[in-house]
Amino acid sequence: MGKYLLKRLLIAIPTLMAISMVIYLVLALAPGDPLSGLANNTSIPPEVRENIRRSLGLDQSISTRYVKWAIAFFTGNMGYSFASAIPVSQLIWQRLPTTLWVVGLAYLFSILIAFPLGILSALKRYTLTDQIATTFAFAGFSIPPFFTGLLFIILFSVKLGWFPSIYNSTLIVNSVPSLIAQVKQSIMPIAVLTLFQTAVLMRYIRAAVIEQLNADYVRTAYAKGLSSSQVIFRHVLRNALIPVVTLIALDIPAVFTGALVTEQVFRIPGIGSLLIDAINRSDTPVVMSITFIYAILIVLFNLIADLLYGILDPRIRYR
Repeated sequence: MGKYLLKRLLIAIPTLMAISMVIYLVLALAPGDPLSGLANNTSIPPEVRENIRRSLGLDQSISTRYVKWAIAFFTGNMGYSFASAIPVSQLIWQRLPTTLWVVGLAYLFSILIAFPLGILSALKRYTLTDQIATTFAFAGFSIPPFFTGLLFIILFSVKLGWFPSIYNSTLIVNSVPSLIAQVKQSIMPIAVLTLFQTAVLMRYIRAAVIEQLNADYVRTAYAKGLSSSQVIFRHVLRNALIPVVTLIALDIPAVFTGALVTEQVFRIPGIGSLLIDAINRSDTPVVMSITFIYAILIVLFNLIADLLYGILDPRIRYR
């Protein structure tokens, strides 16, 4: 396994470098100027604008700017935001707790709900239970989160007045009432994300379990006298989890980068909304840092998923 891990890491480094080059090139060639606001301000002389551009390094070539950014990033310096002159790392750390609270809890709830529902639906194929669970999964998967979010706002916020429609980012949890307020404003965005992610996971889990239930080794296990619980938990689930682990590994990085649409609907000050604002302002350091961190997490969790394959299925060998 050590050689396999080293080989994967050696492949990951040039892969990440190539990804960073492509992202930086796209952002550099994209329309928009981080200093466009200054250009419309007649009180700022052209020479001052040029000095600001030079201080930000925007007068240099794309290759030179990329090399400087890459060296700084891999030494722990993400640079400064063009829009606010605040360190990018500070902006990300400010938004990360909110993102982990909302998106992280939603993903945790979706896993806890999807696994029993998917397994139960597979074991009760073509019954009323299966039909209800499958209908729920198709509805949750088909309806986009932004539409579900708007429905929740109209029903639970406007009509019933149960929950606030806009997330209060200034709320400080230091007492029981403030904790209740924090929970109330988090219920709707968490529910929207949980509904969608549960539907996705449940469909994969159901399909994976059904595929294993039809395998020859399951009939052999029953013929040996094993009970249903032993066959399902010791054999079926262990093999069925292999494709599900891949899906979860690809989804976990989204927990750290936020839910772009849902954060916009409920005005949640997470990393997703930070990324949208940075794109609108052509704030290259912020966009580069968030997207590249996402790429790093994708590569990392793919590697973790590959290592978990050997634990779930001993027949898999690393070479």
